[in-house]
Amino acid sequence: MKSEEVKKLMYRRFIEPTKLKRDVFAGVELELPIINLNKTAVDFKLVHELTVKFKNHFNFKVKARDENGVICAIEDPATGDIYTFDCSYNNLEISFGKEKNLYRVKERFEEYYKFIQDVLNKENHTLTGLGINPYRKYDKRLPIPNGRYRMMYHHLCLYKRYDDEISFHDMPEFGMFTSASQTHVDVNFDNLIQTLSAFSKLEPLKAVLFSNSVLNGENMELACSRDMLWENSMHGYNKKNIGMFDALPQSIEELLEYLLSTSIYCTEQRGKYINFKPTIVTEFFKEEKIKGEYFEGEKYREITFKPEKRDFNYFRPFKFVDLTFRGTIEFRSVCCQPINETMTAHAFHLGLINRVDEINQILERDAVLFNKPYSITELRKIFVKSYLPEFVEKSELKKLLIKILDLASESLKERGNKEEKLLKPLYNRAKSLENPAQRLIKHLNSGGKIEDLIYEYGKL
Repeated sequence: MKSEEVKKLMYRRFIEPTKLKRDVFAGVELELPIINLNKTAVDFKLVHELTVKFKNHFNFKVKARDENGVICAIEDPATGDIYTFDCSYNNLEISFGKEKNLYRVKERFEEYYKFIQDVLNKENHTLTGLGINPYRKYDKRLPIPNGRYRMMYHHLCLYKRYDDEISFHDMPEFGMFTSASQTHVDVNFDNLIQTLSAFSKLEPLKAVLFSNSVLNGENMELACSRDMLWENSMHGYNKKNIGMFDALPQSIEELLEYLLSTSIYCTEQRGKYINFKPTIVTEFFKEEKIKGEYFEGEKYREITFKPEKRDFNYFRPFKFVDLTFRGTIEFRSVCCQPINETMTAHAFHLGLINRVDEINQILERDAVLFNKPYSITELRKIFVKSYLPEFVEKSELKKLLIKILDLASESLKERGNKEEKLLKPLYNRAKSLENPAQRLIKHLNSGGKIEDLIYEYGKL
């Protein structure tokens, strides 16, 4: 396939959907670590029983089963809510159907959460609001037994083949113990570039507000270790696939060229999930043959296949500010939050999505961060640490954070749903310059137990 045809495919998949005029809806995805308080592996039998009980209680319908016939995804036809798992049965995921009012999501989440906790707590298991499972060392490192997750884990495990090219960490199972809080918001073609720019510039500030993934016992310097885990894995083999834009696109054409320089690493052909060395998408479709691997008969086998047009459906970057084929931007950089503050990130993004010009104006005039000799990529890396850099004037940083939160609050008030109340915990974090991760680190450094925060961050 010629590069120009790939470019047209890219435009149709990612740009064309943003031209559909629509109201602004939000889609909420929550990942929550499951913890066995006995300090042994999560009991998968209990997890599967929970799924069936949840399905029956809330009248969800079976959406998918794994290769062992176990239910791994269920859906409510009325709301579009999906109960499933991310990467492994250690990590519960609840995705909510699109909503205009975040309180509707909040109400359903709380109902679901109470039911799930009631089932888990009876067997000394629990959910909690931590972006890294603090009991990960006890868990079984097994992907969900289906084509997609087995392929993905196998792909991540191949990092040793390429460690002469890139410095990788040695935790390919990180998807089984990291939990995120992701927001989808409808975006319009007319201000797509300005929106990507504004929210990309907000990433360092979001690190200050939302970091909550500490590798306790391994690396206490990072408050948001999720960034490093993605970047220094096979997902980050091509750095353009993950993290920040290394240069902010200034036009639709530049955005397209950027997307065309990212890589594809998997596909499904003839019923086989195949992974292969990440290949720049335009180069992939030029190739006559690609060498890859697939799972069959209890082992991985080599395969040589011809790229097909439909392989493009399996192309996907994982940017912090990620354009999707649904005409939405997916905000991917936020860790799972303490349970009683779950909706903060979604209110933050929804409140700011219609204030793009104001965000850009505030940050262009800012002298606290953005007139320093650092790129926004470098600033994000600085602010995911557990301490603030010396060059930051703390009082001015507080003012900048509150100015952004006020902007979000004003926008949410105009919507008339009282969603601005969901931002209250963020004001407290801005005033104290302490995110959930820093609070956890301070607690552990003062001799506190991780169990205290498993319980506290898990309270509704």
